[in-house]
Amino acid sequence: MARDSQAALVALNRFGFGARGGASGDFVNAASDPRGFVKAELNRPNGVLLEIPGLLSTPAYGQAVFAYQAEVKQAREAAAKSGAPVSEAAPAQPAADPKAPRRNLSLNSIAMDIAAKDATTKDSTTTDLMTKDPAMKAPEGGSANAAMVAGEAMQPNAAKTQPLNIIQKTYRAEALARLQRAAIADCGFTERLVAFWSNHFCISANKGELARMWAGSFEREAIRPHVLGRFGDMLKAVEQHPAMLFFLDNQQSLGPDSRAGQNRKRGLNENLAREIMELHTLGVGGGYSQDDVTSLARIITGWSFAGRQGQLGTPGSFVFNANAHQPGAQPLLGKTYENNGVAQGEAALADLARHPSTAKFIATKFARHFVADDPPQALVAQLQEVFRKSDGDLKALTVALVDSDEAWQAPLTKLRNPYEFLVAAGRLLARIPDDPANYLGGLNLLGQPLWSPSGPNGFPDTNAAWAAPEGMKLRLDISAQLASRVADKIDPRDLLELVAADAASEETRRTIERAESRQQALALLLMSPEFQRR
Repeated sequence: MARDSQAALVALNRFGFGARGGASGDFVNAASDPRGFVKAELNRPNGVLLEIPGLLSTPAYGQAVFAYQAEVKQAREAAAKSGAPVSEAAPAQPAADPKAPRRNLSLNSIAMDIAAKDATTKDSTTTDLMTKDPAMKAPEGGSANAAMVAGEAMQPNAAKTQPLNIIQKTYRAEALARLQRAAIADCGFTERLVAFWSNHFCISANKGELARMWAGSFEREAIRPHVLGRFGDMLKAVEQHPAMLFFLDNQQSLGPDSRAGQNRKRGLNENLAREIMELHTLGVGGGYSQDDVTSLARIITGWSFAGRQGQLGTPGSFVFNANAHQPGAQPLLGKTYENNGVAQGEAALADLARHPSTAKFIATKFARHFVADDPPQALVAQLQEVFRKSDGDLKALTVALVDSDEAWQAPLTKLRNPYEFLVAAGRLLARIPDDPANYLGGLNLLGQPLWSPSGPNGFPDTNAAWAAPEGMKLRLDISAQLASRVADKIDPRDLLELVAADAASEETRRTIERAESRQQALALLLMSPEFQRR
């Protein structure tokens, strides 16, 4: 079979995390059968799951948080009595504002920038990029090394941090498991799907201690099992997960006429209902009204999670609190849902999953993520029809995307987001991370802190968000620092063959060959369109 290098580049970059270094043979395999290479992971559905010793269930994590909070409270009370100060580290996350003009990925201009950096990076491999802006300091007590060289120990001159608490340790363990899976995957397509759906149904670890503790288990329990299953099943799992209920405050929502609502004189919280319709299913302009939002909010009152006392169930588990549920039937989008407890909300979700607006919204967002900011309308229509006819079968949707000619013919114009960029760099250098601190620091620096978007709409998925001048400069800093650490062991020209082979442009080849040093050449490779674009 003839090898198609351009299609291999599409397979690895558009659908995956790029070629792995070493002797993986990823580019050769992808060039021999591009579509088969991408689809191979779809035939291993259990490979999407992340079942690793030490990663616990959401209820187990919840109980650990409750116990930790009780210990902190006791320590503070004891300190207050003795007059001694008590300091409790609270991880901070940077605020990302990626809206800025796009910068052209010109290798010539980048080479000029790198030339000025060589002198400072050759003599020092401990540059702390994160300290350039104190507000960008990496959370979780991690190393501030934005170059994220996988597996390296923290630098000896790094600032001392307080010991990690159980919440920070859990967050880092979950992050490491995700990063390791992305590093070792053949193509990385299913991990890209996980990242897409996790961002679609996002929570934010910045919401509080429970959210940070549950961010990883939320993805493992509510997203991964359904990535190649049915959308309706994922929707139900997401909306009933304690992490989502906590993130959007549904445990605070009381039916005005419920027993709890009358006793506490508190009413509805519409956060979850609004985001279910606006962000998770129908989309803006999907045919719903404010009255529908209010009705859905009433329908899902009582959807909560058991607290530390465990009065309604195992602490940290989903529960239906009948005392908080709004009594009576509720109208929604022209249909009436009878009051039959938790099944009332489940029936509403099932209908929202099958709504024509949901099919259009999901198809458009799916194509935008993988193909282009302005995806071909014929592709969107095809995906929409597959979603509708298959009752939201996400594997069928995914296969339709890979089988479409539009997905392979569209030019590689989308810029890898920070997570994709850092994972791809680690894969190319054949590094399997054993410490997530460097990746977490790099993600914070680049404006995509792991599981921590600034709002319920998740991280943006367009070039305008990630191609801002400051963001590209930071990528260059990371590329140059990373190159300074490994360039003496690697020939960038060999890596270019792994990345793109004969699909690499003449400009990229000339620029790398004319670089003043291996270090500069490697940094140029990491900033090349063949590496940055998907």
